[in-house]
Amino acid sequence: MSLRLGDVAPNFQATTSEGAIDFYEYLGNSWGVLFSHPADYTPVCTTELGKTALLKTEFDKRNVKVLALSVDPLDKHKGWINDINETQHVTVDFPIIADPDKTVANLYGMIHPNASETFTVRSLFIIGPDKKVKLMITYPASTGRNFYEVLRVIDSLQLTANYSVATPADWKEGEDVIVVPAVSTEDAIAKFPKGVKVVKPYLRYTPQPDK
Repeated sequence: MSLRLGDVAPNFQATTSEGAIDFYEYLGNSWGVLFSHPADYTPVCTTELGKTALLKTEFDKRNVKVLALSVDPLDKHKGWINDINETQHVTVDFPIIADPDKTVANLYGMIHPNASETFTVRSLFIIGPDKKVKLMITYPASTGRNFYEVLRVIDSLQLTANYSVATPADWKEGEDVIVVPAVSTEDAIAKFPKGVKVVKPYLRYTPQPDK
């Protein structure tokens, strides 16, 4: 059965460019981003891994550990990392899982037979400290991902996990948020001392509560 939001992310053991790992042990109490690539030595993937390495401090700031995956073997990963570092002017220092037997890819439903029988699509999973799947995004092989969007979603997930709010369309860190419908306006006024702006009874804004 395919994974759904709220499901427990399957644990696995794997060989990676940073050594052998147990997924749960690697995550510890951190958030996780697990994302797959169709193949090594491919141009779009090269730019994606370069961007992830460039944003490593942003992921660290949010207590997020990243892992990439390709169905190619470890020796190809190591050579490819050299190319990524050279062409993208970065240092890749996060694990890239070698999954030649497709164990992890199948566990996470990363192979879509109608797109490719052999290669993983661009699947991305955000996993919470509770090891549950918080977000899934799947791109076709031809389209590179927007990693600033991934960071934006993580900001939203971490905020809404701790406060009774949701984030509106195109929301960015620091902007006003929406009071969830389960909280009455009366309770919201008491709960959010920065103020509550009532546009409609079901549409109420408040400044980001943790700022």
